Amino acid sequence: MNRKKIAFLTFGCKLNFAETSEVSKLFNIKNFEIVSHKEIADIYIINSCSVTAKAESKCRQAIRHAKKINPEAFIAVIGCYSQLKPDELGKMEEVNLVIGNDLKFKLPDFIQNSNKLENNKTHLINILKSEHFSPSFSASDRTRSFLKIQDGCDYFCSYCTIPYARGLSRSDTIENIIKSAKNISELRIKEIILTGVNIGDFGKNNNKSLYELIVELNKVETIERIRISSIEPDLLTDEIIKFVANSPKFLPHFHIPLQSGSDKILKAMNRKYERQLFADKILKIKTLMPQSCIAADVIVGFPGETNDDFIETYEFIKNLDISYVHVFSYSDRENAKSIHFSNKIQGKTIKERSKKLHQLSLEKKLYFCQQNIGRKEKVLFESNNYNDFMLGWTENYIRVKTKYNTELINKIATVKLNKFDENGVFLLEKI
Repeated sequence: MNRKKIAFLTFGCKLNFAETSEVSKLFNIKNFEIVSHKEIADIYIINSCSVTAKAESKCRQAIRHAKKINPEAFIAVIGCYSQLKPDELGKMEEVNLVIGNDLKFKLPDFIQNSNKLENNKTHLINILKSEHFSPSFSASDRTRSFLKIQDGCDYFCSYCTIPYARGLSRSDTIENIIKSAKNISELRIKEIILTGVNIGDFGKNNNKSLYELIVELNKVETIERIRISSIEPDLLTDEIIKFVANSPKFLPHFHIPLQSGSDKILKAMNRKYERQLFADKILKIKTLMPQSCIAADVIVGFPGETNDDFIETYEFIKNLDISYVHVFSYSDRENAKSIHFSNKIQGKTIKERSKKLHQLSLEKKLYFCQQNIGRKEKVLFESNNYNDFMLGWTENYIRVKTKYNTELINKIATVKLNKFDENGVFLLEKI
């Protein structure tokens, strides 16, 4: 019997990539052949994101594109968009199946059991009542793996719908995570990225902490490199920072959401800190790890953000010792409290502010690269071929580029950083 061809496409965060990988493992290789989403497939699985209106738009475009590739294909949409707007997706004639976040790991059962699809193509439960945690890690990349340690969020920031899409905070056990980490290392994957929705909240449901987890992971000898993904500033403790600074495994790289440099806007966003706390965390990291890379997230155009508020944010970021900024344009999200806020900012103004912050981010990135010229760094090279070039990442998350060489794939090489381009990518002529 010919195997059905199945393709996966993932939008959004590292957590989504970990979960897509886990879902793909559920399909028996005797019955299914996994192919690229750009190829003709019998089944297309789209793991969706709903963090912005643009993310939802990209998902709809991908659905239509898949149907154009194969008009007879079966298309299933899972993830956050499915959880938040199942009816909207269900009305798309191209879509055959919509499954919410807590049921997506039962996807093979839905696809293979036609009785479940006869009367209703949308399936989800009240995610806010879920206490279930589904362990996941990605394995498609031979060099790095996203390891899910936590899911959901209790913060309910006024602009965010994540709790409604992912549920409340819950975590895996330390024992299970250690087991997964060892499984990853057996695949000869060199680097693990700890991921989740709000990983600083790890262990809240079982009286453990993120610090306790990283202490135990540090003891696993077969793991070479570990990164901590995005972590809230109020949950990034001095204890964690000090531990990373002294660990040979945990890398000097932090992604810390700021969202605004205005205390007024932070309060309206229902964030759990003021900007001084954020500045204190940056100072602590840079004091202990001067070479560290620090990225921040910022939202521009939040309702009520005056020009003075924006300038305050701009100047705050300009004076922070951070390496670059991810800039997000505010958009109304259903279920988020801010959709009902007055004083909405015009799209033109949001674009102008976003452009200024993107330029500032590039300036900071290039300055960070300048600070690293002449340094010797350990680079982990990836397998993708970009027009006869390959990419790798230093421990402090600087991207490097060199001529494609299969012998370098999944190898950690010590290189000297000498020259970088206008995008902040170092060019390596010799390894």
